[in-house]
Parts: sequence; C-alpha cells; structure tokens
Amino acid sequence: MLLDYAISALLTLLVVVDPVALGPTFLVVTEGMPREARRSVAVRASIIAGTILAGAALIGDWLLTTLGISLSAFRIAGGLLLFSIATEMVFGVRSRHEGEAAEQALDERVRNVAAFPLGIPLLAGPGAITATVLLAGRADGDLTLHAILIAVVIAVAAAALVSFVMAERISRLLGMTGNIVLSRLLGVLLAALAVQYVVDGIRAVLAG
Repeated sequence: MLLDYAISALLTLLVVVDPVALGPTFLVVTEGMPREARRSVAVRASIIAGTILAGAALIGDWLLTTLGISLSAFRIAGGLLLFSIATEMVFGVRSRHEGEAAEQALDERVRNVAAFPLGIPLLAGPGAITATVLLAGRADGDLTLHAILIAVVIAVAAAALVSFVMAERISRLLGMTGNIVLSRLLGVLLAALAVQYVVDGIRAVLAG
C-alpha cells in the first residue's frame, strides 16, 4: 500500500506540475538575467513551490475551508494574473526594460519572479494544490502516508530545479533570435493557459 501510494502521488504531481514543460517558460520570465541570478530564481522558485505544496498537503483543505475560498475562485485569480504576464511576453515588455534596472532592482526582480509566476501559479498552481489536497485526503490521517506525500513534493520540487538549470543550457544553444521567437510563442501559449484556468474556474462555479 505504501509503495502504491508513493507511485500514485509521484506520477500525479509530476503530470500536474510538469516541471520539464516549464523549462522554456523559465527562460522567458528570466530573460536578460545573468546566470547567477537565473540560478537564484530557480532555487527560490523550487523552494517556494515545494513549501506551498507541502503546506497544502498538511493544512490546505482546512485553510481554504476556513477562509471560505473555493478552488474555482483560486483558479480564476491565478488565470487572470498569468494573463498579465503573458501579455508582457507577447509584446516584449520585459525585453524593452532590459538594462534599465540597477543591481538592487535586479535582486528585487529575482525575488519577485521566483515567487510569481514561477513559484505560484506555474509550479504550485490550482491544479497542483488541488491534487495535493486530494492526495492528502487519501492518506486519511496516516502519518506515514503524509510523510511519503511530503517526500514526493520535495522530489517534484527538485525535478523543477533540475529542469530550470538545464533550460539555461538550451537558451545558449538557441541564441538571441531563437530566444525572441520562443518568448513570443510561449507568451501566446501562456495566455491560452491563463484563459483555460479562468474558463475552468467559471465552469466549476456555474456547475456548483
């Protein structure tokens, strides 16, 4: 039972979070940053996402119920915030601001980007939080199963870190033109994902 639960939890979170697919998005939102800053973002985003999902595993269901927040509302809010980031990517707003920030502003951007949109809602988004809360419900108060779930969350966060670090190497292979094209393309895809978040949230509200 323990092994079955561990495998189920790991596969579920890997599919929902999909850290490999987020590698190109990491390149876009950290565009213009030096290598050390990008690595700092990767580490911070992975830690933030891991902490949020671990918290969801422990108290997620209780917290949302206490605050009166539905997962549908959380999904809609996340979609709207993602859409604002997507528009910046499509129209090159981030690129035009390159070189305008001083070193202190760069440090602030590292913290901001790591928290949003990478840490949440891309890594620890509504889907991942929902999946984690449901997996915690399957544990049914079993401390061993809860410990396994926390270990799985840490493993998924580590996978995201590896994916982000490897994405940096891919960026060097693409070159400047390739990165610009990728930025615009992923901006459109991210906008579509954001709209889908909102649509799913509205459907859930109407169905309820």
